[in-house]
Amino acid sequence: MAEQAMAGQAGRFAGKVAVVTGGASGIGLATVRRLAAEGARVVAGDLDPQGRMPALQAELGADVAWMRADVTREADMAALADAAVERFGGLDCAFNVAGGSRPSYLLDMAEEDWDFVLDLCLKGVMFGIKHQARRMAAQGRGGAIVNVASLNSHVPMHGGGAYATAKAGVEMLTRNAALELAEHGIRVNAVLPGLVETPLTRRHFDNPDALAAFKARIPMGRPAQPEEIAGPLLFLASADASYVSGASLLVDGAWAVSGYPDMRPFRGPARWNGGG
Repeated sequence: MAEQAMAGQAGRFAGKVAVVTGGASGIGLATVRRLAAEGARVVAGDLDPQGRMPALQAELGADVAWMRADVTREADMAALADAAVERFGGLDCAFNVAGGSRPSYLLDMAEEDWDFVLDLCLKGVMFGIKHQARRMAAQGRGGAIVNVASLNSHVPMHGGGAYATAKAGVEMLTRNAALELAEHGIRVNAVLPGLVETPLTRRHFDNPDALAAFKARIPMGRPAQPEEIAGPLLFLASADASYVSGASLLVDGAWAVSGYPDMRPFRGPARWNGGG
C-alpha cells in the first residue's frame, strides 16, 4: 500500500521549488522524498532533534536543502521561504506539515501546554502561509500551499482539546487564505489525516489495546503510512488540482464516518478532583 503510494508521477514537479516544514521525519519526510522523486528541488525545515539531517542530505543529494527551523518563530519561517528563492531561484509550492501535541484533559490543562500546541500547530502554519505567500505573490506566477490539519479538525477526542482546536483552526485558516490569496493565483488547501504511523504517534502503536481501539473505529481497518498522506499532499499542489482551493481532504480510511474511540481507558482519569 505505501509502496504503491510512493510510485508517483515521474517529472510531475520538474522545475518546481518547494518548502516543507517538519521535513526530517514522518509525513514531512515522506513528502520531501516524494517531491524529490518527482523532480522538485526542496528546502526542508525541521528542529531535527534526532540529528537526521546529515544522513538525509547524503541520501537525497543537492536538490534538497536542509535547515533547522522552528515554525513558532516567524524569523525562521521567513528564512525558510527566503532560502528557496536564494538557493533554487523561486518558490512554487509549500507544505506546512510540522505539528505535535501535549495531551491533557481540559480540567488539567496547563497554560504552557495549551500555548505549546496552539503555537506549534496553528501559529506555525500562519507564519508559514504568510511568508510563503509573500514570496509567491512577488514572483507573479502563483503557487500552491498545502497545510496538514487532522481528522481532529472535525472529530474531538478525550485529552485532545488543544490539538483538536488548533487543527480546526488550521482548516479555517486554510479557507481564509484561499479567499485572500486567490487574486495572486495562489491556491491553499488542507489535508486532514487520520491515524498515521509516525514517531509522534508511536505511543499508540506501542499500546496494543489502544491500537486495537483505533483499528476498530477505522473502516479500512488499519492506520496509514506517511507515504499515503504525502500522495494527497502532492496532488493538491499539482496541476491536477488547478481548480481546487479552500478544500479540506480527509485522508483517514473513512474514520470520520465512525467517530473516535473513547481514549479515557488509555489516558486515565483527570487529575483535578474538584478542589477537595
